Amino acid sequence: MNIKKVTIFTGFLFAGLTAFTQVPADYKGLPFGDEFYISGPQAIPGRVELAYYDLGGEGIAYHDVTAVNEGAKLNHEVYDYGSHQRPGIPGYIAFFRENEGVDISYTKDWADFNHPNKVDPKVNQLYIGWQEDGEWTNYTVNVLKPGKYRIITIYGNKDNGSELWINNRFACKLLLPEDTGNWHYWTQATIGEIIFEQSGLQLLTLKYNRGSNLAFLDFLLVEELPEKQLK
Repeated sequence: MNIKKVTIFTGFLFAGLTAFTQVPADYKGLPFGDEFYISGPQAIPGRVELAYYDLGGEGIAYHDVTAVNEGAKLNHEVYDYGSHQRPGIPGYIAFFRENEGVDISYTKDWADFNHPNKVDPKVNQLYIGWQEDGEWTNYTVNVLKPGKYRIITIYGNKDNGSELWINNRFACKLLLPEDTGNWHYWTQATIGEIIFEQSGLQLLTLKYNRGSNLAFLDFLLVEELPEKQLK
């Protein structure tokens, strides 16, 4: 495999990042960016926000079984007692990426914080919900150090049979160990380990099924490894 040096552009901005990449040459997606998020590819070690999946659309950056963003759709609905878009919440959060198929919402007072959680998510935390079997999202990430990483997350409900793939190759299974009993009862857990053999830009794919509300993946470096030479 050839290592390429690339400069990353996103839809709204020049991210100013030049890095070596092992992203498959035929991949057409781009790192997420908009007028508010201008940081470029998410870095590992660090937090990968799952709502910040790549640009490129259905079949390239993600696969969802419906074309509707169910979270944005729900947050548009108005009832006698109010709406799912909570008072003071900007439309950018309430209707995040509403024209795409991945189902995204955010943590709310009456649903996520009106009861004790083992671990609270942050207020207005974006998360992927309404998950169905066979769905996936792609992330162009910038791996700063090759090594073994522990994966930690906050989630609601139960295990969803997730896997992570690196550059279109299976890397690890993820296990959400506790059934919290409700989509909006949250806890925190270590859910797996993964090895990145090279630094630079990588294509990380999260494959998931029905089962959970899932917000982010934290990658904690536990063992730095020498850079593996690619042929």
